[in-house]
Amino acid sequence: MALKVGVIGLGDVSIVHLHAIKLNKKSELVAVCDIDESKRELVKDVNFYTNYKEMIEKENLDCVHICLPHYLHYPVTKDVANLGVDILLEKPLCLDTKEANKFKELSESIDTNICICLQNRYNKTTKYLQEAINSNEYGKVLGIKGLVAWDRPEEYYTLKPWRGSMKLAGGGAMINQSIHTLDLMQLFGGKIKSIKGRIDNFTDYDIEVEDTASACINFENDCRGIFFTTVAHKTNSSVEIEVIFENGEFTIKDSKLYKMLDGEKVEIIEDDKLSGTKHYYGASHFDLIDNYYNCLINDTKNYVHIEDAINSIKIIDAIRVSSKQDKIINWG
Repeated sequence: MALKVGVIGLGDVSIVHLHAIKLNKKSELVAVCDIDESKRELVKDVNFYTNYKEMIEKENLDCVHICLPHYLHYPVTKDVANLGVDILLEKPLCLDTKEANKFKELSESIDTNICICLQNRYNKTTKYLQEAINSNEYGKVLGIKGLVAWDRPEEYYTLKPWRGSMKLAGGGAMINQSIHTLDLMQLFGGKIKSIKGRIDNFTDYDIEVEDTASACINFENDCRGIFFTTVAHKTNSSVEIEVIFENGEFTIKDSKLYKMLDGEKVEIIEDDKLSGTKHYYGASHFDLIDNYYNCLINDTKNYVHIEDAINSIKIIDAIRVSSKQDKIINWG
C-alpha cells in the first residue's frame, strides 16, 4: 500500500517535491496546505488546506513534506512531529545553532522520523567521491574547495521579503544558496577544527542578509577547506567542489566528476539532471525521497537525520561570528 503524503507550503521548491511524490510508486499525494488560497490552482486533484493542523487532523497521513520559509521549519516540524506524522523537511534545517540544538532535543524526545532534504548527498558524483575517501585509495584528503557563484536580482528579495531578513531567513547566500556545498565540504573533510571567515554585501539591495561570504575551514585531519559564495554574479554558474588527495585530484563541476590524469581532466561520472528552470537543484530530490520512503516502509533509519544537518548550520554561524570578531573560531 502506498504511503499517504501531504505537502505543507507551495513555494518554489515544492514543485520539485510534488513532482517526485507523483512519480514515486510508493506514495500517494492526498493533501496540500498553503495560507495562500490562490495556490489551490497548482494542485487541483488533491484536498487543499490553509491550516496544516486541520490537514493532519482530517487526513490519515503517513508523511508530510515541509517546504516552508526557514523561520517556520522548527515550529511547524515540532507541531507535526508531536501529532505523530513522519516528516521530510526541506533545507536548511533551521535558522541558527541555537535552533539546531532545539531540533536535536526534539529528535531525542519523540519517535517520529524526521529526514532533512540535503539531497546532494545522493548525487552520483558525491557517492563516488565519498567511496574514494572511505577506501583510502588515493591517500588522505589534503584540501577541499567549494565555490558557488549565482545570481539573485533584487526582485528575488522584494517578491518574498522574508528572504532578506536575518530573523526570518537566518542568512543569505550561505544558508539559502550554499548549504549543500557546505554540507558536502564537511562530509568530505571530516571533523572541523577551526574556521576563519568573512561576510559581505557586494550589491546595494535593501536586505539584512549577506550576498557574499568566504571562509577557510581547518579540519582535525589537517585538511584545509576554502569556501566562497556569492549571489552577486550575473548568472547561475556551476557549483564547483574540488577535493585534493595525497595521490589524486577530483573536481565536481557542471554536474560531472572529473579526475586529473596526466595534467588533463578526465570525466568519471555524471549526475542525473533536473529539467526546467530549477535544473541547478539537481535531480537527487527523487533519490532522497525514495530512500526515505523505503525507510518508512521497512522501518529502517538510513536517511539524513537532524544530527547530520547540524554541522552546516554551525559552519554558517562560525563564519558569521568570525567575520564580526575578526578572529579564528575554534570548533566546539
